Amino acid sequence: MRAWLPLLATVLLLAAAPARAAHAYAQFGDVKYPPGFAHFDYVDPKAPKGGEIRMVPPTRPTNFDKFNPFTLKGTAPYGLASLLFDTLLVGNLDEPTTAYGLLAEDVQVAPDGRSATFRLHPAARFHDGKPVLAADVAHSFRTLTSKLAAPQYRTIFAEVKQAVEEGERTVRFDFASANPELPLVVGGMPVFSRAWGAGKPFDQVVSDVPIGSGPYRIANPRMGRDITYQRDPDYWARELPVRRGHWNFDRISFKIYLDETSRFEGLKAGEFDFMREFISRNWARQYTGRQFASGELAKRAFPNRNPGDFQGYVFNLRKPKFQDVRVRQALGLALDFEWMNRQLFYNLYKRVDGYFPNSDFQAKGLPGPDELALLEPLRGKLRPEVFGPAPLSPSTAPPRSLRGNLREAQRLLAEAGWTYRDGALRNAKGEPFVIEFLNDQPSLVRVVGPFQKSLEKLGIQLVYRVVDFSLAKQKLDQFDFEATTVRLPGSTSPGSELIERFGAEAAKTPGSSNLWGIADPAVDALLQKVVSARTRPELAAAMRALDRVLSHGHYSVPQYYGSDFLIGYRPGRFVLPPSIPPYYDAHGWAMSTWWASASNR
Repeated sequence: MRAWLPLLATVLLLAAAPARAAHAYAQFGDVKYPPGFAHFDYVDPKAPKGGEIRMVPPTRPTNFDKFNPFTLKGTAPYGLASLLFDTLLVGNLDEPTTAYGLLAEDVQVAPDGRSATFRLHPAARFHDGKPVLAADVAHSFRTLTSKLAAPQYRTIFAEVKQAVEEGERTVRFDFASANPELPLVVGGMPVFSRAWGAGKPFDQVVSDVPIGSGPYRIANPRMGRDITYQRDPDYWARELPVRRGHWNFDRISFKIYLDETSRFEGLKAGEFDFMREFISRNWARQYTGRQFASGELAKRAFPNRNPGDFQGYVFNLRKPKFQDVRVRQALGLALDFEWMNRQLFYNLYKRVDGYFPNSDFQAKGLPGPDELALLEPLRGKLRPEVFGPAPLSPSTAPPRSLRGNLREAQRLLAEAGWTYRDGALRNAKGEPFVIEFLNDQPSLVRVVGPFQKSLEKLGIQLVYRVVDFSLAKQKLDQFDFEATTVRLPGSTSPGSELIERFGAEAAKTPGSSNLWGIADPAVDALLQKVVSARTRPELAAAMRALDRVLSHGHYSVPQYYGSDFLIGYRPGRFVLPPSIPPYYDAHGWAMSTWWASASNR
């Protein structure tokens, strides 16, 4: 799901059963913690408060220029949405599809599944001391679905018809269909005060400090690069079971570095305490020396049971050169992952197959009966290959070779009308095949280089264009690019965020995650099967069918993923909880459940 959307789900209520309020909401009925539970198992409820954790974001922002994370233009500081805004429901890290009441004291789903009603906790308060009321929840929904907010929210909430205030602390969401995932979507919506922005148009709410109800506030609200969040000692939910043992640091800071070298030097110099490493070369070669030998710094791979991330090169189908599937398939044959993993990545990575690797949602082999039941009605809209084996990413492991793959690529390109002449691969008009690769990370040149060389052997010129983060974001939001690279975190509870990522409507919505421009009626039909699944097996079948169709579309060149979180940190400044939860994000888990050592308080 999207970054601001916690892991959520709903208590499954049979259509014939009467509506009833519940403390939790589990899409497939698997609620671990009963009413009145004390705390989640993976936290220490007696963890002391105090101290600070200083981190660097896992993404690559530069200066931030707004405090509103919900509008399209500009860049908000990392962590703001999750630390300042509470939601109606909140997920946990040891159940993939269950959420519990936070702002909402309880939730009930109508017998026909077409609405969900949330009763707000009477103690819920915004940072200005005013109560969180149904009017604030309805206002948040109407604002996020207006044209003044980032357009992806209209896609996410497309099937939510309205928010109705049924009382001062009761709000009902009406749905366009009996989609069991929709209560998750509204349950994960960030709620903010009606007073935020003092009545200005929402897209002009830029420097106004958000009025949320989350555990932290901005310590020093000035635009810049680094930001510190201060724990609210009067946080209204600090003793709720879903928050007990959480948010233990008095301060959470994020420091921004403009290049990898200065960032790593900052870790060694003690400028911050926690960093996730994404580059295998750095992990293998830099995390050594006196500070690591003495224990002042630690290098640790944290295991998890998360689905693998999808990482790959993305083609913009809005450009004519990428619209032929044979061209896209040929480009994929030019990537030699096996050589790169040996020579560049110290064999730390695994190859990505499909869009949902290392999960129950990954298509494998021939489609089973459950997938065929979904694919057969769409046969007229699908390529025949979809009904065959799921494609695996091209390999150069013997008996395959890069030379053989490039020969196959050359054949596919010729079929698509691209032939080599006059020193370049050209189409029937004589236009050379040139790809501009847009990115904001200069260090990726060494990774893109081998791919670039292979494309040269086909007569294709790949031009690597490095721009700063803000310009890259602007160009991607406007779909003004030819090719780029993306990393999509795996999810244990995929749902409506996939519509915003792969849906046809999102393809024409600036700012959406559908960078490819995929607009396929078969994909749209399968996305609806995903969000309407009522059992875990139904969800898995719909996801595998979707993965199969997307993979056969060859919209991306799949790359690689790591199965562990590679973390460098200062162990003397922290105490970790007694157990590592199975499903977590490294930054979120550390800042929400770790606590400061005695010397750091």
